[in-house]
Amino acid sequence: MIQIYLVRHGAPDYSPMDGHGWPGTAADSAPLSAEGIKQAEALADLLSGIGATYLVSSPYTRALQSAAIIGHRLALGVKVDYDLRDWLPNSTGTWRGVADVRAAQAELDEYGGEWPDGIPRPWEPLSALRTRALAALARHTASTDGPVLAITHSMMIRALTGTADVAHGAHEYYRYEAE
Repeated sequence: MIQIYLVRHGAPDYSPMDGHGWPGTAADSAPLSAEGIKQAEALADLLSGIGATYLVSSPYTRALQSAAIIGHRLALGVKVDYDLRDWLPNSTGTWRGVADVRAAQAELDEYGGEWPDGIPRPWEPLSALRTRALAALARHTASTDGPVLAITHSMMIRALTGTADVAHGAHEYYRYEAE
């Protein structure tokens, strides 16, 4: 059994994206805010005692920046896995801002994280997140005997653990047993 620490990236700063009026997936390039940088530094200190042997990150800027800070402090290289990316609130990538994302999340919550029977929705169901996360974890735990740090997003952590609303710069312990 591999010990995995699912780490939510530090708080992002969406103002550069909002200032340009960039919609949808352009938000994925949002950097950490000053507070987010402090959160990543504090996480690195907190996680320094677990003896992590491997660090993998979502490809999104806020996660990569958090991973770089943590990896530097813990002397771990950063691997990137696209399957650890954030939840898609709309598969067309055309949401216009936080209000659209919150509306999609409210509908996801209303349906318990899954599409209603026979009615596909534009948002990604939690089962799809779980499937891609487990595939990513299988790839990355195969080359280490742990513990592993996985820098990702709140919805990904929710899909794996059931814990909703993990704070920026927080982590959840997750036991992974390879199949």
